[in-house]
Amino acid sequence: MNPLSGEPRPAVLVIDVNETLTDMSPLAGRLEDVGLPGHLLPTWFAGVLRDGVALTLAGGRATFAAVARDALLILLADERPGGPDPEAAVEHVLGALPGLPVHADVPEGVRALHMAGHRLVTLTNGSADTTRSVMERAGLADCFETHLDVQGAGGRWKPAPAAYAHALHAVGVSAGAAALVSVHPWDIDGAARVGLTTAWLRRTPVPYPSARLPADRQATGMTDLARRLGAAAG
Repeated sequence: MNPLSGEPRPAVLVIDVNETLTDMSPLAGRLEDVGLPGHLLPTWFAGVLRDGVALTLAGGRATFAAVARDALLILLADERPGGPDPEAAVEHVLGALPGLPVHADVPEGVRALHMAGHRLVTLTNGSADTTRSVMERAGLADCFETHLDVQGAGGRWKPAPAAYAHALHAVGVSAGAAALVSVHPWDIDGAARVGLTTAWLRRTPVPYPSARLPADRQATGMTDLARRLGAAAG
């Protein structure tokens, strides 16, 4: 039971990775290295998510790396037509993913949740191997039970129900015993529709979309989430 709210405490926290745990802002510098404006980073990432989800809806399959590569090639063709070696440019940008830092609040918050007895797993539309590399570099490898990606769900990107079902099956719990933690309202909405409780990390002042199912909890970051779940960070 959560001592702060009286709500049942989730046994497993299924945590999104990109932007939820990882700070993707260094990729702006990589874009600039290859002749693209750094401010296009949100546009590129939103396009990757849009195209991956669209493929899932259409019954198609593609990895995050493949969709991200295509989106970068399109940006390169638009912004620097005829520029040198677009494939090398793509490799330079995507090669930074395993080396991304985590947000400043993540180490303290993750350790507090782990020490409080929460089972922690990650679920990403990206690569579980990339997640593993990021968490190892952050010194958090021992805090996570496993790292999952949507390839285990037949390549169906979140927010497809199959993605969340894959995570629940992997850790052996029912939807009611798990909470999805994410910075993305579309992820919160998808998890809520299949019965998980949810926690939205509101890292920016952007409001939560009214058309989405609301989150059960809100927090400003992982340390705040640990406090709200009764896990003393520190």
